[in-house]
Amino acid sequence: MEHLVQDGKFDHHGYLNMELLRFTTAGSVDDGKSTLIGRLLYDSKSIFQDQLEQIEQTSKNRGEEYVNLALLTDGLRSEREQGITIDVAYRYFSTPKRKFIIADTPGHIQYTRNMVTGASTANLAIILVDARNGVVEQTYRHSFIASLLQIPHVVICINKMDLVDFSQEKYEEVVEQFRHFASKLDVQDVRFIPISALLGDNVVDRSKNMPWYEGPTLMYTLETVHIGSDHNLIDCRFPVQYVVRPMSNEYHDYRGYAGRVAGGVLKPGDEVMHLPSGITTKIAEIKSLDGDLEEAYPPQSVTLILEDDVDISRGDMLVRENNAPKTGQDIDIMLCWMDDKKSLQLNGKYAIKHTTRDARCVVKEILYKVDVNTLHRIQDVDSLALNEIGRVKIRTTVPLFYDEYRRNRNTGSIIIIDEATNTTVGAGMIIE
Repeated sequence: MEHLVQDGKFDHHGYLNMELLRFTTAGSVDDGKSTLIGRLLYDSKSIFQDQLEQIEQTSKNRGEEYVNLALLTDGLRSEREQGITIDVAYRYFSTPKRKFIIADTPGHIQYTRNMVTGASTANLAIILVDARNGVVEQTYRHSFIASLLQIPHVVICINKMDLVDFSQEKYEEVVEQFRHFASKLDVQDVRFIPISALLGDNVVDRSKNMPWYEGPTLMYTLETVHIGSDHNLIDCRFPVQYVVRPMSNEYHDYRGYAGRVAGGVLKPGDEVMHLPSGITTKIAEIKSLDGDLEEAYPPQSVTLILEDDVDISRGDMLVRENNAPKTGQDIDIMLCWMDDKKSLQLNGKYAIKHTTRDARCVVKEILYKVDVNTLHRIQDVDSLALNEIGRVKIRTTVPLFYDEYRRNRNTGSIIIIDEATNTTVGAGMIIE
C-alpha cells in the first residue's frame, strides 16, 4: 500500500486519486508524433480491440507493410487522405500509476499558436527529433515555446533510431546539438531518450537494439516524473470566480466564494486578505463536491466560507497579507499573436482576461519581436502578425493582481480578445 500513498493522494472516501500528468507532443512534420502516440496507447493497452482491428485493416488496404499506429490519432478520414494532422487533439489514457492527457499539436510552422494553446497547461513536453536530420528549425521553435511557457519537464525523443542502425554515436551527436542550443533557454529539466516509435524501442518496453542506453523508457519517465512541485504551493492565490448565494430559507445567510486555487495551500482558520480592498478576514470552512476539506491547493476548485462579511465579487482575489501579488495597470508581457486576419497594432484596444478578471487594455509599446529560430530580438516593430512572439507593454483599464509567469503560471498568464469578433487573438505571459 505504501507505494500507492507516494504515487497519489487518498480522498476522504479512502479512494486513491491518481495524479494527472498533462503532456504535449511537438516535432516537425513526419517526425513520427502520431506513430509515437499510437505506440503509447497500443503498448499500454489503452485502445480497444476493434480500434486495433480497424487500423490493421486500413493499413492493409493502403498497402502498408506494418500496422500504421499513426492512424489511431489522425482522426478524421479527410485528414488521413491528405496525410496531415491539424489543430490540437486531446487524448486521454491511463496506466495503473497515472492518468494522462496528451495535447497533440501539429508540427507545421503556421501552427505555433496551436502549440502555445496545447502546451499552456502541460507538465511535460515531448519534442521529437528525427535521428537522421538532427536538430532542425522546428526543434528550436518548439523548444523556445516550451521554455517561454515554463513547461517544467522537457523530454527530447530522438526517434527513428532504426533508420540510423541504432547508432549511439548518432544519438550523442543529436544530444550535443540540442544541449548547445538549450543553454540559451530557461528550461529546468531536460531528458533525452533514443526511441523507435515504429518498432516500439524504448517507448513502453526497453530496446534490445540499444543496450548502450541505460536510461528509462519514455513510459517509465511519464509515469514517474515528479510533478507535485510543478504547482506554486508557496504564494496563496484564490481568484474569486463566483459568489454563491442560494437565496433559500434553509441557507438564508449563506455566502460562499467559489473558484480554483491558483497557488499556495489554504486551510480553515487561515487569515486571508481581500484584494482590492485590503480587508483581512479568516477562512471558516472550505467546501468541495466531496464535502468539507481540511486544506485546498492547486488546481482544486472549491468554495470558501469566510468568518466576516466582506464585499467580494468576481475578479477579486484572496491572498496572504504578507505575501500579496503585484497590483498594477502597466504590464509587460511576452505575447504570442494568434489572429490570422489582423495583426496586433500599436495603440490597439483589446479586451483581456486575467484569472477571473475581465478588463480592457491598450497596447502602449511593442519593444521587440523574437526570431524563435535564433532567439535574436528584432527591434523597431509596430505590429505582430500571426504566430509571431514579441515583448509588449499594455495598460489596463483596472488594476490586475498578478505574479510573473515564471513564478505562477495561473496568475502570470493573460489572454487578449478582439472585442468586435470576441475571438481570442493573443496569449501573453507576464514578465513584470
